[in-house]
Amino acid sequence: MDSSSVRHFLVSFLMPKKCYEEIFVHLHMHVPCLKFILNKILGLWILLETFLAQPPQLLKILWRRSAAGISLTSGLLQLYAFSCPVVYAMAHNFPLSAYSERLLTLAQTAAIVFLILHYRDDTLRGALFLSAYGGVIFLLGSYAAAAVASAMQASSVAAVIGSKALQARKNHHNGHTGQLSTLSVLLSCAGSLGVTVMSLQETGGSFTTLSHMLSACLSCVLVAQVLCYSSAETPRRGNTSRWWRTVPNTNVMRRFFLQFKKGFEPKL
Repeated sequence: MDSSSVRHFLVSFLMPKKCYEEIFVHLHMHVPCLKFILNKILGLWILLETFLAQPPQLLKILWRRSAAGISLTSGLLQLYAFSCPVVYAMAHNFPLSAYSERLLTLAQTAAIVFLILHYRDDTLRGALFLSAYGGVIFLLGSYAAAAVASAMQASSVAAVIGSKALQARKNHHNGHTGQLSTLSVLLSCAGSLGVTVMSLQETGGSFTTLSHMLSACLSCVLVAQVLCYSSAETPRRGNTSRWWRTVPNTNVMRRFFLQFKKGFEPKL
């Protein structure tokens, strides 16, 4: 790749022409330009997390045909957190393009919640819940007062923190992460760290920044659990019975495993 192509890419996506000349032509580490580039990278980082964090989790649940180890309460809090920006944007009559990515993330999270219920043999309850929830979100976005939408928006970070804390607690209690997607956890952690850095630059040590820092710390805890429990994805013999009881008996091989194991259990 020649220098003109690199220059065109950097000027088009990361920095203005003046910053390119300051840094690469005059070799001057211009602080405002460096800050601008950092914010640009963080913005792209956060945008990628918004689009890409949920699909790996959704695909893993569908592929494994199980949502074992994923906290339903955590998923519901996450669903609420992703609903808040959508309600806020609808209440303030923002154009669809301004919150389309949030709407996509909301739909993906709703699908994950439905699958958690579906693989717990509560398909009807999941369908009724999503139908009612979609109606409530539409009514709030269309008729809720601006103060209500603003309050929901302000509470979204707290919902994210609660969601991560509950999932971390469930992982610790189970001794494994179940069907929790490693890629989704890593992307979520990267996005949380990016939001924290941008919040530190914009507001300093405000309560919002502290909330984002707590969210980032919990994301790091989830990453640590995924890495530490990776060897426990198929638990040892002593924990096997507890693990397999959490998985719906819809798979023929798993039912065979239960019967096979039962034949070797000592009779008291």
